[in-house]
Amino acid sequence: MRGAVLYGPRDIRFEERDTPRIAQPTDAIITLSATCVCGSDLWPYRGIQAVPEPTPMGHEYCGIVEDVGGAVTKIKPGQFVIGSFFASDNACPNCDAGYQSSCQHREFVGGAQAPVLRVPLADGTLVATSDVPTKELIPSLLAVSDVMGTGWFAADAANVKPGCTVAVVGDGAVGLLAVLSAKRMGAERIIAMSRHESRQKLAREFGATDIVTERGEAGVARIMELTGGVGADSVLECVGTQESMMQAIHATRPGGYVSYVGVPHGVELKGEELFFAQVHLHGGPAPVRRFLPKLIDLVCNGKINPGKVFDLTLPLEQVAEGYRAMDERRAIKALLRP
Repeated sequence: MRGAVLYGPRDIRFEERDTPRIAQPTDAIITLSATCVCGSDLWPYRGIQAVPEPTPMGHEYCGIVEDVGGAVTKIKPGQFVIGSFFASDNACPNCDAGYQSSCQHREFVGGAQAPVLRVPLADGTLVATSDVPTKELIPSLLAVSDVMGTGWFAADAANVKPGCTVAVVGDGAVGLLAVLSAKRMGAERIIAMSRHESRQKLAREFGATDIVTERGEAGVARIMELTGGVGADSVLECVGTQESMMQAIHATRPGGYVSYVGVPHGVELKGEELFFAQVHLHGGPAPVRRFLPKLIDLVCNGKINPGKVFDLTLPLEQVAEGYRAMDERRAIKALLRP
């Protein structure tokens, strides 16, 4: 088969790769219905994160089960399934606590920008839909495998409650779906930080009540102005830079909550600054598996439509254009059809 392989900065190639096969009795092989480019893929694509060797890319996926290993009992060929970017047994103490992304036996699921994917620990990782979904639902079901699940975790980790004031730092797909998640959890006021008109429009459609275009200290000052000098109850950091993290912390009221789900690059926090900020911090790689059943149900029942973040659809062989479009901010998120 052919799939996406990253060789170095801005060098993504669609080339021959070995077709995945069952390697462990707990594996499943799925034929992908759709995959996509993730914002976190742009870190190595831009050369900010080193790629020591040619690396198969992609970690968001949904599709039809073709084969399973001999130890798989819950997942069956013919089912439509969605899984997380971390495979988990969903049975260890960390999984039982709801942190499947820190499963004691976790494995990263990579190489999904391809027609076929091997998923380890299939029984714990994959969730099947009740029926094979319509084509129209595929983008939203693909979204729950990462960006919707990560946006939901951002809202959950920041203790978003009915009636609260929320600020979202970042207007990529995760940030936009964090807005949607906060709205679904009952936030009364949602401040989206964005400088891009198309993203602002989608943020408002997802539930944002205010838009702040300023960044850094100016962004914090604007949130303070909007909240009467108090700060937001919950701030969702969905970028992963030093500026975005400090903006999130300083925009939160004392006793408030900051979640951080953007993969951090160069982020350093000073103890004294945190001490006097008096905020709760919680985040990390989203335990998407915890939320999959609920999010799948919300999508299938028409309660949410996170697939709207895909504003560019390409055939899989044009994956390089998907990376370019997102890198140049011509697209929020590129969906790829095998």
